[in-house]
Amino acid sequence: MKHQLSPLPYPYNALEPYIDARTMELHHSKHHQAYADKFNSALEKHPELFDKTPEELLSDLSSIPDDIKGAVRNNGGGYVNHNLFWSMMKPGGGKAPVGILADEINKTFGSFEEFKKRFSETALGHFGSGWAWLVWNPSQNRVEVFSLPNQDSPLSSNKMPLLTLDVWEHAYYLKYQNRRAEYIEAWWNVVGWDAVEKRFVEAHSGR
Repeated sequence: MKHQLSPLPYPYNALEPYIDARTMELHHSKHHQAYADKFNSALEKHPELFDKTPEELLSDLSSIPDDIKGAVRNNGGGYVNHNLFWSMMKPGGGKAPVGILADEINKTFGSFEEFKKRFSETALGHFGSGWAWLVWNPSQNRVEVFSLPNQDSPLSSNKMPLLTLDVWEHAYYLKYQNRRAEYIEAWWNVVGWDAVEKRFVEAHSGR
């Protein structure tokens, strides 16, 4: 079964003034749709792969046939990364995490403000297109912050995505032009920490 582009969980204008409606519409209906279409097109060459979830495919790229491995990595990654991105934002977001995620962040980074600083610096300092990530690393039993280029996924390194920020220019250029720092600062106001906390609980429990 082909992978569909799901509607956003909120209207295109719901994240204003931090992310404008036109950017959200183009980002979702054009860029994300293109990743979905190209991902499906690649999988049609090996239709048995439709039996696996996109996350399963990205978690085991070594098993993907060579003729579509690059397309699955790039377009499957774009499809999954954007699904995560939309789900981790919400109107009236921001503030700070609570519960065991807050405890983990404090333990690893010293405080939420230090984590926020580290994450923002990682997003700002990433060269070119890509994503900043907060992940759960099960092999090290800790959370980590890093960036990855293009549409690469932490799943390919056996790390569970918790929070992500798209720093491709198409994510912010209409409103912020080249002012990536302003976009990053504004984005903190729409982070849906309840969704991030839910992912952390699931990852931490090993499910």
